[in-house]
Amino acid sequence: MARKPVVEVRRSQRRRRTVSAYRDGERVVVLIPAQFSRAEEREWVDRMLERLASRDQRARRGDADLQARATRLALRYLHEYPGAARPASVRWVNNQNGRWGSCTPADRTIRLSHRVQDMPDWVLDYVLLHELAHLVVPSHNSAFWDLVSRYPRAERARGFLEGVSAASGLEMSDD
Repeated sequence: MARKPVVEVRRSQRRRRTVSAYRDGERVVVLIPAQFSRAEEREWVDRMLERLASRDQRARRGDADLQARATRLALRYLHEYPGAARPASVRWVNNQNGRWGSCTPADRTIRLSHRVQDMPDWVLDYVLLHELAHLVVPSHNSAFWDLVSRYPRAERARGFLEGVSAASGLEMSDD
C-alpha cells in the first residue's frame, strides 16, 4: 500500500476559486484560496492528490499498455478494417519534436511522442486513432479524415493539442 505523501497547503489572498497542486520532491504542495474552510481544504487536498496520482499513472503507461489501447480503439472505430488497422508495434518515443505521433504503414509501426503521456486519455485516444487511421489510409485525404472523425472527441482533441502547442511555443503537428 502506498503511503500518503507529505502535503503542504499554501493559502493565497489573491486566489479566488482556483486550486492547483504540484510535487516538490517528496512533498505535494496544494495552492488554495485563503477563504476556504478547513472542510473545503480537506476536500480539495484529497481531490488534488487523486489528480496527481492519476497523472502519475498515465506517465507510467508502457508500450504494452499502448498496444492494448490501440487494439481497443481499432476494434471500436475501425472495425471494418480488421487486418489493416492492426499495428505491428506501438511505442512511446522521446525524439519526436515536431509531431504528436507518427506511423510507418510499410512496416505497420506507430510511435507516439512522450509529450502525450501526461495528456488526458481522450487526447491520447485521438492521437492513437489518428495514427491507426494511417494504416488504412496513408495520406491525409478526405477518406483519412472521415475515419478520424469517427472519434467523437476528435475536434476537441485537435483543439487541445493546438492549445498545448501554442502555449508551450512548440511547432507540433498532427498532419
